[in-house]
This record gives sequence, structure tokens and C-alpha cells, in this order.
Amino acid sequence: MEKEKPLEELTVKELKEMALALGGISGVSAMKKAELIQTIKEAKGVPVKDVREKPIEPVIRLKQRIRELKEEKETLREAGERAKLDALRRKISRLKKRTRRMAKKTA
Repeated sequence: MEKEKPLEELTVKELKEMALALGGISGVSAMKKAELIQTIKEAKGVPVKDVREKPIEPVIRLKQRIRELKEEKETLREAGERAKLDALRRKISRLKKRTRRMAKKTA
């Protein structure tokens, strides 16, 4: 007897066939793979783990990079490098926005 493959390893076609075979699931043909897996697990009574999409660690790394860039910004300010200073300011701004978006998603 073969051991059943995990749902994540099955193709969308196989998942759709499985969902139709279980019965009681509507809208199977329009579902994406993640939706199919979740629906099949719910129908089988398998507990669905709530997994965080992105870990917090990258936010910490981004904030560390922002601090490094701010130090670099101060040295450029003292040297009078106006063009490089503006580019660095924009880069810091983008990183800050990215951290805010990531924090918003995890909240």
C-alpha cells in the first residue's frame, strides 16, 4: 500500500479531482491551489495551521540596514555630496515604507 502524498505536492488537477470526489465542495473549478488545499483539509477534518506569510526577521534586517544607511548619510552630509545624499535619502525612505508594509501584513 502506497503512502498518500502531501496535498502540497499534488498538482492542481489532482487536487480538483480529489475535491470533486469528496463531494459537498462547490466552485472547485475556479479555485486556486492554496484554496483547494485549504478546502480539502477542512472537508477531511485535518487541522489547518495558520502560518505567517513572512517572518519578522527580515524586518529586523531592514531596520539594521536603515541604521547603516543613516550613518553613511551623515558622512556624505559632512563631505557635501549632495547628489549621493539625495539618492541615499530616497533609498532609506523606500526601506522604511517596506518595513511598514511588512508590519501591516503581519499584524
